[in-house]
Amino acid sequence: MIEPEAMDSRCAPGAMQGLALCLLLLAQTAAVHAQDAVALSFEQARERLEQVSDALAAADANLHARQDLSDASRRLRLPEIALEARYLEFQNTVELPLGSLAPAAEAFDIGDPLRFRERDRRLRPVLTTVLPLYTGGQIPAAQAAAAAAVREAEAGRALQSQALTSQLVEAYFGQLLAEQAVAVRREVRDGMQRHLAHAESLEREGFATRAQRLQAAVARDTSERDYLKAVHDRDAAAMALALMLRSGGPVAPTTPLFVVGTPPGTLEEFTEAALARHPQLAQLRALDEQAGENVRAQRAALKPQVFLFGQYDLYRDDALLTDSDWAFGIGLKYTFLSGSDRPRRIGAARAQQAQAQAALREAENRISIGVAQAWSALETARQQFLLLDSSIEQSRENLRLQELSFREGQSTSLDVIDARIGLGGAQVERAQAAYAYGVALARLLELSGQSARFGEYVRKADHRVPVHE
Repeated sequence: MIEPEAMDSRCAPGAMQGLALCLLLLAQTAAVHAQDAVALSFEQARERLEQVSDALAAADANLHARQDLSDASRRLRLPEIALEARYLEFQNTVELPLGSLAPAAEAFDIGDPLRFRERDRRLRPVLTTVLPLYTGGQIPAAQAAAAAAVREAEAGRALQSQALTSQLVEAYFGQLLAEQAVAVRREVRDGMQRHLAHAESLEREGFATRAQRLQAAVARDTSERDYLKAVHDRDAAAMALALMLRSGGPVAPTTPLFVVGTPPGTLEEFTEAALARHPQLAQLRALDEQAGENVRAQRAALKPQVFLFGQYDLYRDDALLTDSDWAFGIGLKYTFLSGSDRPRRIGAARAQQAQAQAALREAENRISIGVAQAWSALETARQQFLLLDSSIEQSRENLRLQELSFREGQSTSLDVIDARIGLGGAQVERAQAAYAYGVALARLLELSGQSARFGEYVRKADHRVPVHE
């Protein structure tokens, strides 16, 4: 929940009346902003993020493009039908030898051979069709490469979705951590204010020294600065979450910081899942397949091609003497020499495949390392949180005893200050451990391709950290 702080002269640290008025104003401001804030659970926030994320929209567009290209490649074996229309202006010269008629023609002053010249304009619309029969493997290679490209895009989309989940965990629970810090720092500040009031009262009665009162005042001022810093950090975290979710206003997270008391699984289980399900590995495997099909396609370019063809004249009245009304047959094409240097293209395709395979092995190694690091961070955060649970209760009891002892003159002001700071520090540290647990869990699930299971761990959490304890 966002509650902007407004500090003015009425909130001066030394004025009790001003402090009460300040707290009233802050409470009213918080109530107003609580009404404006959009309350979202983590699952609701994740659903919203998937709807508004531009990165995910870009991944979806890429996937749709690859699917369309794959669908288009399925028609490569169908005949290609084309209509060709030409408007010709031509001149045609025909020579006709007279042979044995030459002497007779010469008597009539007719030269040998006879020459006929025609100059005309004509429209030549022709319908042609070509059906591939054998391409050396180019069509199957193109179709397989297009299917692999779809799998690559699907893996890229999954990779982006899982990365967004981890980013949301950091922003969503980061705001909760910041709110927890504000609540703790406020409690410490208010406790320091009460302690200062007690020190001033005991000084007037002669039971406390001026030094003890000054120690309490310095501690109260320090706690005020820590509180204001926590407020600013909270506001920055709230703004980051609001911008990420495109909410147009503050967001009030309703899923608290949490910890599952038992380990989520063994390192070996997560490593095995990561190597089988991580989207980046699926993406690289698809790239390897595409590179392999490219090698196959380049090899096919060295082979002959066989095809059926047909042609039909749509306007016979304008046909030339050499033009047929219709024609069909079978053709063979074999390229003996090409400027594209086909052998080197095969070598380049093989190098690309080797690159994809090396990248896959490197990614498998890096992901295994990442899983080990995330699993270790998760266990560290879980154990720290459980240990801090008992520490907080002891710190709270220690503070109560130190305050009683100070009132009776059996302990110093520093003892009370240290006890209160110790309690606040333990509370913040426990919240930080819960936050670290959530971030490490999200990272571990992302690496193992299981980010969708994060909500499952939220539901079975047996330790939660409400903001206002």
